[in-house]
Amino acid sequence: MAIAKRVPVAVDDAADISARVDGLPWAEITGELDSQGSAVLKDLLTPGECRAITALYPDDANFRSRIVMGRHGFGRGEYKYFSYPLPDLIAQLRPALYAHLHGVANRWNESMGIDIRYPAAHAAFLKRCHEAGQTRPTPLLLQYEAGDFNCLHQDLYGQHVFPLQVAILLSEPGRDFTGGEFVLTEQRPRMQSRAEVVPLAQGDAVAFAVHHRPVQGTRGTYRVNLRHGVSRIRTGQRHTVGVIFHDAK
Repeated sequence: MAIAKRVPVAVDDAADISARVDGLPWAEITGELDSQGSAVLKDLLTPGECRAITALYPDDANFRSRIVMGRHGFGRGEYKYFSYPLPDLIAQLRPALYAHLHGVANRWNESMGIDIRYPAAHAAFLKRCHEAGQTRPTPLLLQYEAGDFNCLHQDLYGQHVFPLQVAILLSEPGRDFTGGEFVLTEQRPRMQSRAEVVPLAQGDAVAFAVHHRPVQGTRGTYRVNLRHGVSRIRTGQRHTVGVIFHDAK
């Protein structure tokens, strides 16, 4: 039986990707997550890294499954889930981002009265997932053509769910595609939904709540429900990589 090999995706900068992640303005990012439920991570990837990840899409050897969204009522377009071992760059990004987000996740759960806490190391959290039968990798690469869109949804794959995830835009708006804005909606109790469009440039990422987040009200903290999606692509082709921290059953 052949042993799978990790796909090398070159990091353009000499510094390790974890050092680049560590250098992001995390106090500002955390403040945005707390106040809005999302935050932009500027210049997370270089254009060369974006092109290298996009170039993986045609080769099914990199992936465990392909989803055509229209067949399931998810929208229009398609995406593929990476298989283990993940490409080098994704394999480095996942624990590096988690290391800065697990504190936010724990604080959110505490404020919402949820007993679950997340370990400091992503490997320890994945061990928890795998022991519960959630062993399939969830990082994915999405491809949209003109007319495609992604319906509002939540990426919940089993009992163990990390409450934040990251999406990275690999294509350049205005050159590779038009339209295709990243959209979040937030439903607060007894209120109409609030929509937020998050502008992204090539290589930018958005960190956002997977399911719900805490909001401070006049009578204490309450939970708001979030969904995310992508508006209609008007021209061109758009690629995004999604970094989800829990694995799937």
